Amino acid sequence: MKTIHNILVSTITLTLLVSLTGCGGMSPRGEDTAVGAGIGAVGGAVLTGGSAIGTVGGAAVGGVVGNQIGK
Repeated sequence: MKTIHNILVSTITLTLLVSLTGCGGMSPRGEDTAVGAGIGAVGGAVLTGGSAIGTVGGAAVGGVVGNQIGK
């Protein structure tokens, strides 16, 4: 059951990252925020073993970091 959950979280994360490539009209700062959120979601999922809270928390932190890098 844990393996199925990990595959599901990985698939959702990959889908999110692929969908972000369609944001061609975004500002550079917006792109940095979106990429940071995607990377943070993956990192949060990996570090917490696929926990939804870890994935969302990682996305939030990654989005903030990406936004600040984009300044």
